[in-house]
Amino acid sequence: MPIYLLDEDELWFPDPKEFEGDVVAVGGDLSEDRILTAYSQGIFPWYNTPGERVWFCPEVRSVLMLDNLHISHSMRNEIRKKRYHCTVDKAFEQVMLGCRSGERENATWIHDEILEAYVKLHELGFSHSVEVWQGEELIGGLYGSSLGHMFFGESMFSKATNASKFGFIFLAQKLKAMGWQAIDCQVQTSHLQSLGAEEMPRATFLEFLNEHLEFPTLVGNWGQMDCFQGKVNF
Repeated sequence: MPIYLLDEDELWFPDPKEFEGDVVAVGGDLSEDRILTAYSQGIFPWYNTPGERVWFCPEVRSVLMLDNLHISHSMRNEIRKKRYHCTVDKAFEQVMLGCRSGERENATWIHDEILEAYVKLHELGFSHSVEVWQGEELIGGLYGSSLGHMFFGESMFSKATNASKFGFIFLAQKLKAMGWQAIDCQVQTSHLQSLGAEEMPRATFLEFLNEHLEFPTLVGNWGQMDCFQGKVNF
């Protein structure tokens, strides 16, 4: 199966269902419209060399069904300590930079052109961050984008014990309270698995995604919305 070379002047992606393997296209640009179009088809950019853009739609997808969120005994103890608190969309670029420098996530793909593209999406109200603070210090967080009732998680980082898990649990709880059903985690890791994420065949995920894109997109600064206030619970 050939890999499609995208034209920067044509806003289009091939149907991921046509492909064997995880890569569906290369090339194109990182305009806001292209990235949002990609998400609407279950595709996302992921590559290490600036300018050599590669677009993925994994054959096996990591997804957290919010009803299956797992809060371990150690995380329950962490929550009880009340050492951390969360905000939303308060420090988006700082979170991305934290993800880029986080050794645990090996996020070398968050180079300057990716950073610039997602900051623009954040300014337009489509990309969002959860910040985890200890006092006045940013010690963890995550970011991603949203269309319909689907949050597409991109990366997370932690500079203190369980900080990224704390932020992930916060987001999952807030989305569930609004009636959402899932977070797209893209590629499975032991970290995500410990939080309850499971693997799903690509065809199943794409059907699930289409159903959840029928809902209106919650555009804007989520931190200014009442539904994202409050604390982590268990």
